[in-house]
Amino acid sequence: MEASASREATAAPEHADSGIPPLARLPVFLIAGAVAVLLFALSGRFGYFGDELYFLASGKYHFAWGYADNPWLVPALARLMDAIFPGSVMGLRLPATLLTALGVVLAALIAREFGGGRRAQTLAAGAYAISFQLLASGHLLATYTIDPFLWGLTTWLLVRWVRTRADRLLLLAGLTTALAMQGKFLIVFFWLALGVAALVLGPRELLRRPALWAGAVITVLATLPTVLWQARNDWPYFDMQAIVAEQVNRFMGGPWLFVPLAIVFAGVLVGAFLVCHGLWHLLRAPEFRDFRFLGVAVVLVTAIFVITVGRYYYVSGLYALLFAASAVRIERHGAARWWRWVPTWPVYAVSALLAVALALPVRPLSWVTTTDFVASGSLGWPQVADTVATAYRELPPEAREHAVVMGDSYWQASALDVYGPERGLPAAYGPERGYWYSGRPADDVTTVLYVGGQSEVLRTFFTGVRQAGVTRLDANEVNVNQGVVVWLCEGPREPWPRLWDRMHRA
Repeated sequence: MEASASREATAAPEHADSGIPPLARLPVFLIAGAVAVLLFALSGRFGYFGDELYFLASGKYHFAWGYADNPWLVPALARLMDAIFPGSVMGLRLPATLLTALGVVLAALIAREFGGGRRAQTLAAGAYAISFQLLASGHLLATYTIDPFLWGLTTWLLVRWVRTRADRLLLLAGLTTALAMQGKFLIVFFWLALGVAALVLGPRELLRRPALWAGAVITVLATLPTVLWQARNDWPYFDMQAIVAEQVNRFMGGPWLFVPLAIVFAGVLVGAFLVCHGLWHLLRAPEFRDFRFLGVAVVLVTAIFVITVGRYYYVSGLYALLFAASAVRIERHGAARWWRWVPTWPVYAVSALLAVALALPVRPLSWVTTTDFVASGSLGWPQVADTVATAYRELPPEAREHAVVMGDSYWQASALDVYGPERGLPAAYGPERGYWYSGRPADDVTTVLYVGGQSEVLRTFFTGVRQAGVTRLDANEVNVNQGVVVWLCEGPREPWPRLWDRMHRA
């Protein structure tokens, strides 16, 4: 059997596409193109999101091989895009647009590897295109935009390996994993689940392939600089788990809503049904027997994220696999009477309208409230910097020589670093998350213009605290920056090394 597998692996590269349908280029590329055009057209809507400011500021002013809350890839990508398109929100978001469109193609390619023809590929591509989570994340440059694409690419390579046994695909999956690890560490849980599933259900030969372990070595070596940074800084990445758990419990209903939210955000009407249908048949249908370990891996990795209190979108990289499995099953066996309406163009059209209306910034500015997380977090940052710059210019010259600016949140600190230089502000500092690790104020700093926070808290760090300005936006703007106070803080109560340690917030 091993000899037969070896002969198959040798022959596979020449006949890798024999026995499977051709790629449905016209519908798949039209869907992908429509997604790209839509995301690009809306990519200049509002302004930088708070996380984008953080990645941009980190990449331009505080680049490192690691950060408290993520590795280096997205900050480096933000820095590159800003170098190519200086100050352009649309330019910064171009990679997110392209990767989301390519994700549409990946979903179709996975369906093709399962033996799906034109209809299956179109159904899978369409479901990916109108997924709430994938479409919303495609509007922003963030780790949760890069991760689903790289998970999808890894999955496609694995599915293709199962069919062809071409070991170069495992090496490519290792390279993809190495890249994914530079954006988020979450893919390691997928591989752990995959290894357990393959060991129990097969194909066990996957775990014996030298190419698989060569890819693992490459991944470890590529991730070593980030791991060393974490070790030198007492592993702050692990502190993020407590923050994530607190946010999940506070804003997402706790771990028990992980699965319902993951299903709903796959896409109301179409996506939510297809992920459930696809998983069910990956686990049970005879035609997916060779791929059953992938279905078990989906269950295991989901369980891991539920137990560790992760965010629901951690599994969004598995949507393409489940969409594809469902679409192939529908193409081959049709739909049951009670849900035959799901894989039809009117339902896809309604789902698409819902996705665009709810996941993308198409609403008028006057409709934005603080509950609109992305839109609210994308408005008012230049005005915050303007308010701080006004307060900074009003300082006496002798005070200005020993003054710095600081943001209470990492969003606010990032905004000061991105918008501050052109307004004459010095480099910004921040006590939260990765910003704390980027450096503390110099020992001779006596004055801090502090954005946000509470005066009673600041008085535990400084002898004098008074209001120096308030951010005022247009009357109809309701967002996170409306009414943000800038505090003038004077007289640090301790030397900066000790004070900075006390101010630190994970």
